[in-house]
Amino acid sequence: MLKIITSMMIASTLTIILMTMCTMISKTMKSDREKSSPFECGFDPKSTARLPFSLQFFLIAVLFLIFDIEVVIILPMVITMKASNMINWMMSVAPFITVLTLGLYFEWKMGMLEWTY
Repeated sequence: MLKIITSMMIASTLTIILMTMCTMISKTMKSDREKSSPFECGFDPKSTARLPFSLQFFLIAVLFLIFDIEVVIILPMVITMKASNMINWMMSVAPFITVLTLGLYFEWKMGMLEWTY
């Protein structure tokens, strides 16, 4: 118990020392309106500096995230295939794969996977 308390005290002290040193060494920058505005030959910008975000890119990113999570769910199913009864394993995996396939088919037919400019 004494080793745990000692190591926590050393870690806390080291953390506080490093944080103090970082704040002392780092520069403090005061931001004002001129420094934070974009520079265009001394004139104020007429339009926004940001481009509009592509909704199609967002949809494809969300689809990638969903299918990535589904792969994480499928991998343990493959590993447990050896240890479980094949009929029970197929009854639990088949609906999951069916829903994934139908979802992909629906996204394909709705045109969500086509990249348009």
